[in-house]
Amino acid sequence: MLMGGYHMAVVGATGAAGTELLRVLERRSFSVASLRPIGSARSVGKSVQFCGESIPVEKLNGGSFEKIDIAFFSAGGDVSRTFVPIACQADAIVIDKSSAFRMDPRVPLVIPEINAEDVRLHRGIIANPNCTTTVMLMALYPLHQIFHVHRVFAATYQAVSGSGNRGVEELTQQTKTRAEENCSRRPAGDAKETASDQPGSAPPATESPPATVFPHPIAFNLLPHVDSFLESGYTKEEVKMQDETRKIMHLPTLRVSATCVRVPVYRAHSVAVTAEFGRPVSVHQAREVLSKAPGLELIDEPNNNHYPMPLTVAGKDNCHVGRVRLDCALENGLSFWVAGDQLLKGAALNAVQIAELL
Repeated sequence: MLMGGYHMAVVGATGAAGTELLRVLERRSFSVASLRPIGSARSVGKSVQFCGESIPVEKLNGGSFEKIDIAFFSAGGDVSRTFVPIACQADAIVIDKSSAFRMDPRVPLVIPEINAEDVRLHRGIIANPNCTTTVMLMALYPLHQIFHVHRVFAATYQAVSGSGNRGVEELTQQTKTRAEENCSRRPAGDAKETASDQPGSAPPATESPPATVFPHPIAFNLLPHVDSFLESGYTKEEVKMQDETRKIMHLPTLRVSATCVRVPVYRAHSVAVTAEFGRPVSVHQAREVLSKAPGLELIDEPNNNHYPMPLTVAGKDNCHVGRVRLDCALENGLSFWVAGDQLLKGAALNAVQIAELL
């Protein structure tokens, strides 16, 4: 194992996160002796590409983890709850992307740039944090190390690929349908300008394309609804951001209030963050700290229209942070905008970095 590389299994190998994981393993030249792509019964018969080879997908079952050193799970909480214990019994070390074990006190929840030392505490399972939490903490934690954060307010702008390939397909289809409706509404050759042709006017309301992945159409829309609602009025996604931030940063009483929003963007999540610190903070000091933080790039020239955007961070390993400014409503408050590719640093890249630590 040590001389010839590691025997790896990837559960959910044909999904968006699993596919990205294989790309990252190959791109970072991880020492792989053998690869076992694993999927559901629907995936059997498909193949994945890895290092120039086409490898058939195997069906997930109780024997899938024999002679496996590291098993990545990217197939959802139900699959993880059932099969992660089986993988551990086969002596594989599991790196799990789902939320199934994140808040288990026996399972480390790891972002390597923040709490790499927690990997040493694993008992066979290491959890990958929620992608939005990871993007936010890449900028928040370096500031906390210097200025000591007291409370956090966050509003997220989450891409549809966070819901998998079906979310991407739904946005594409709804956008195409709406565009075709708008084009067909004006008769060919009609030169008469109508109210809806005026600059800045919106097309008249029409029946929305069907929504199946999200509760409402996502094209040309915003949904303040990621995951299911709880009795508190927060969603599970919003509570994850609070609970996981506390665990990763080892701050069990930190106050975090989040509003999570799904936006019609294909890839990369963004977060508007306002944080209150225990020490006075200046914009100059904050920029200096952020510019030196690992895995983070400071993109903060608003007068030149340079700031983080999903389009520019998509496909990048590092997260981008900008719009750094003193908050006008809080004592020792700082506001900033951070964006990151949730399929990379929020999922695949972070998982591979954990494996590299191992």
